[in-house]
Order: sequence, then C-alpha cells, then structure tokens
Amino acid sequence: MSIELPDRVLLRPAHVPDGGILEGPRVLRRLPEGVEERPYELFALRPLGRVIGAEIGGVDLAEPLTPALRAELNRALLEWKVLFFRDQRITSAHQRAFAAHWGELETNPFIPRGETEDTTRFTRSATMPAFENIWHVDVTFRPAPALGSVLRLIEVPPVGGDTIWADMAAAYDNLPEDVRERIDGLTAVHDFIPGFARFSDPETLRRHQDAFPPVEHPVVRTHPETGRRTLFVNQAFTTHIVGLDREESDRLLRYLFSRAHIPEFQVRFGWRPGSVAFWDNRATQHYAVNDYHPYTRVAERVAIVGDRPF
Repeated sequence: MSIELPDRVLLRPAHVPDGGILEGPRVLRRLPEGVEERPYELFALRPLGRVIGAEIGGVDLAEPLTPALRAELNRALLEWKVLFFRDQRITSAHQRAFAAHWGELETNPFIPRGETEDTTRFTRSATMPAFENIWHVDVTFRPAPALGSVLRLIEVPPVGGDTIWADMAAAYDNLPEDVRERIDGLTAVHDFIPGFARFSDPETLRRHQDAFPPVEHPVVRTHPETGRRTLFVNQAFTTHIVGLDREESDRLLRYLFSRAHIPEFQVRFGWRPGSVAFWDNRATQHYAVNDYHPYTRVAERVAIVGDRPF
C-alpha cells in the first residue's frame, strides 16, 4: 500500500505491506443503532472496556435467577458481550444451573469432561501444555455453534493465565467499505480437525470425523437478538472461503483473522479464585494467554446450545 503525500512535501516514496492494521481513529459503537443506554436496576455494573466487558456486582451465582434478573443479565450480555463475576462460591452444579437459564447445555467430545457429560475441564500444568492461545469462537465446526459459555477457574496460577475477548461487531464496523462489500454474502467452511489436530491423537480425530463433517457459515453473521452484523471467521476452525481459490481465500482470511488483534476491540480479564466469565459466543472471539508455565491452571466450562448462523 503506497502512502500518498501532498505534492509540496518532498519525501522519498514509502510503502507498507497490504493487509496490516493501520493507525488512526476506530469506530467504537457498543450498542446497536437505535438502542439507548439504560441503567441496570438489579445489580451493579462496572465497565472494563469501551465496547466489551463488564464486571457484575451484587449477584450470587449460587442462587437461582428470578425471571427479572435473568432478563436484565441477558440485556447486559447483549450490550457488553462478556460479563465477569468475582468472589463466587459455586460448584459445578451451580455453574450448570446458571448457564441452563439460557438454554440446553451441549457436550464436547474433544475435551476431557468434568463431573458431568456437559461439563468440560481444562487442566494445564508443567506436563499438560495449553493450546487455547489462539483467537477462536467455540465449536464453529457445529452446524449450530454455542450461544455462549460460562467458565470458572478452579485453580488459578500465581501469575499469568488471563483471557482476552474481542468484540467482532466492532471488528466488522471498522472494516473498510470495499472489504465489507466484498465479503457480504460469502460463506466459509469450518472444520474441527485444524483446531484439534495439534493436541489430539489421530484415532480420536478419525473416530469423530463422520459425526462432525465440515460445515458452512456466513463470513458475516447477523446476531439473532441484536441484529448486529458480526465478523464470523476464526483461525482455529475456519479453513477456506467458498468460491475463492486457495491463495485468494488464504489472503482474505489472514486479513479478517487479524481484526481480532486490535486492542480497541478487546477486554483482558485477570482471573482470581472465585471468578466466573459468561460470554456471548455469537459476538466475540477469545484467547487464553499461555504465559503461566510451569504453573497449573484448571478451569471448567459449560456451553449453551446455539442456533444456526445466518
């Protein structure tokens, strides 16, 4: 990409590679158009980022949710994309009961289970390395990827181990107009094999490949509750864009993947004992920072069955 300068400026020609992240102002729109800011009545909310991420105070996740509290938490989830709860004394049963307010819980055959079939447990230690340090959306290899996930840490390393989320509606809003026009209506293929091949044995992959064939999702999905356009490709599971040759598909996907890397679209959460995160998998990507080796980090996650992207 050439940088054009006024004629009166006598500088040597300059060039930077195409497809990078350029400096300058960002469009940072947290709410859908036409939605006005409203206070929350049933809990305290403290923003942690400009467009994504808020800490919720005054809610005990060990207690059942009233319909009114569930509705207000859902509004906060749609508006902030990821909610954080501190100082929670909850069990796996409490975690599943909370998540079940948003729908049926799904299973994941590729990750070790916790106490129940619908709980996954991530144990990372000096002898069990982490592989979640890649920007991804959970289970987009399914025809109906997860609506959202609830994660709690059982053992927190003394240093490191944060998780970062990116707002993919903000990522879409900031695409150049010609890129938005180019990807409008395109679909991409998602497959579990690239995301799990580096740490799963070949027999496990072979056993599940018939149950999980590659699926197509729109490159830009419409959020079913907010109506916002959201960039929906991720480096863990998206393999190629339908209708493009491999070179062009790879080049475009590399550019789209890089949008999650922009800090203005992100929130970073430092875990403490008793912390819980609840995120909208339809609107975000996330990245588990792998900087705590050789310390141990143990987490349990439950995921909520979603719908087919459109």
